[in-house]
Amino acid sequence: MTTQHEPDELSGLTELLSEEREFPGRRAAVDPRVRRRRRRTGLIVTAVILLAVLGTAAGYVGWALNAPLSPPTISSQTPEVAVPGAASLAFPAQGAAAISVSGADEYLGAGAGGIWAASGTGEARSIGSITKLITALVILDARPLADAEDPGPTITFDKADHDLYDAYYVRGATIAAMPTGSSLSQRDALATMLIPSASNYADAVSTWAFGSPGAFASAARRWLAANGLSGTTIVEPTGIDPRNTSTPSDLIAIGKLAAAHPTIAQIAGTRSLSLPGPGDLSNTNDLLGTAGVTGLKTGNLGEGTYNLLFTASVDVGTAAPLAVTGVVLGGQSRQSVNTAVLDLLASLDAGFHRVPLASAGQEVGSFVTSWGSSAQMVIGEQASIFTWSDTPITVTMETTTPTTYADGEVIGSITWTAGPNTSTAPVVIEGSIEPPTDEWRLTHPDQLGG
Repeated sequence: MTTQHEPDELSGLTELLSEEREFPGRRAAVDPRVRRRRRRTGLIVTAVILLAVLGTAAGYVGWALNAPLSPPTISSQTPEVAVPGAASLAFPAQGAAAISVSGADEYLGAGAGGIWAASGTGEARSIGSITKLITALVILDARPLADAEDPGPTITFDKADHDLYDAYYVRGATIAAMPTGSSLSQRDALATMLIPSASNYADAVSTWAFGSPGAFASAARRWLAANGLSGTTIVEPTGIDPRNTSTPSDLIAIGKLAAAHPTIAQIAGTRSLSLPGPGDLSNTNDLLGTAGVTGLKTGNLGEGTYNLLFTASVDVGTAAPLAVTGVVLGGQSRQSVNTAVLDLLASLDAGFHRVPLASAGQEVGSFVTSWGSSAQMVIGEQASIFTWSDTPITVTMETTTPTTYADGEVIGSITWTAGPNTSTAPVVIEGSIEPPTDEWRLTHPDQLGG
């Protein structure tokens, strides 16, 4: 802007400059009016300079107090998870055993429904009274019942049938009373054969169904072949003959067929029964109702040949209980076999567990600002995951840029995966990022944004 001066002031300045040029170095007497004009001019120049300086300072202050801040420095790390050691199934030290598990393929693998795990060798062994389970399947294949409650036709036992009681008693087999002229429904006769393992009933009912022991043996061979059970041999219906043999893998398949048959499954799961003729009957399977055991059949021919083909419904924490079919062969005693089965089921159950993953407030990162304010990145809630054995657990963490940097702000999530299961927890800010003071802004221009 141009400053307008009055004519007399300009005239005075012109005279002064002319005198200085004409008489250099000489201090001429200055008119008081000229001095006043000079002083006024100096004040004007000083004011202009001061205003310029103050204007610059005010601009800096305004900029420093409002300039954007550099975002906090972020550091983060995905937390590690301690995976449990591998589960160990408790198979018996002697004999042979095998187990099949249905309902947990996503945990145990696609083959769990077949022979999932086994011990000992796979050769055929004498199966004793497990034979009666096969006998029942062969009879019901030829003489089917409508359902589990269908009694079927009535069977009347004559003197020849009654004589079987003495014949098997002499041979040391398990028997049940069979008075001459007594009668039972087909279903009850099968129950007497299976629950107390009465050999005289196995003989009598199989002869009723097929006409003779030889005809039953032929029917059994056909049934085994039709079901692909090439590792099994049946020469008579009771199991007293050691030539009745089978392999662990065939017995698992037989167990599944029996468990899927409504009549046999119901009978095999009955702990006791009282019938006219045979009287009070108790199941030889002492484990029924223990550790989830639901069936099926014992069989032994003396020391070293105790066997148990079993089914169990085991609640391990999955969506539904697991359907287990197993067999233990070649035990030294009934008690040792029972213990082996319980130990095996307990080890299966123990292999499923809930693995702790994180605790609420567990730190997984931090935010630090250039002006010294900081906050933590933490897991917002406790987390765990259900899995089997030492199944690997993968971890992924996803976060976004905070909007407020305030305590409790959710900025992402962390997800763990093990087998078919996932577990997710939020990632939150703990603590708050406080803004810098005005003093810090004014004294740290190099750390402010543009």
